Amino acid sequence: MTRLKTIAGAGAISLLSVLSAQAQTMPPGYGPPIGIENARKVMAGAEGEAAKNNWPVVIAIIDSGGHVVMLHRRDDTQLSSLEIAQGKAKTALMFKRPTKVLDDAISGGGAGLRFLSLKDIVPLEGGMPIVMDGKIVGAIGVSGVLSAQDAQIGRAGLEALK
Repeated sequence: MTRLKTIAGAGAISLLSVLSAQAQTMPPGYGPPIGIENARKVMAGAEGEAAKNNWPVVIAIIDSGGHVVMLHRRDDTQLSSLEIAQGKAKTALMFKRPTKVLDDAISGGGAGLRFLSLKDIVPLEGGMPIVMDGKIVGAIGVSGVLSAQDAQIGRAGLEALK
């Protein structure tokens, strides 16, 4: 068991180096949890983009502790999107960066493929940290359409905070 932990630890260090190589700056630290009013703004922006395009998606907003603040499933959205949207949000929160970074690392092959061995992450585009006053206060995850479209909805949600 100790050997397994050592191997897992070495893998984590390699994974961190992959992330560091792709990030130009240090990601922000965690801040207090997003409040309901700001979560509503993010949700309204994201929901507006989804409605404008008539995309059936789930939009999940979690706080800086990883707890669901808001969850919205549009009509006719596949049921799997409930778990995937929350997973994208949690992954963005845990890694302090958009899930597209992990998606790109896996697509690039090599050391990036190690992300596939991590438990409970969703390394698909569509999850983003929510940053306010230079701190991560939560994350948004979207699932239901193409990953790039999920990300488009998520970005609209983040823009609503500005």
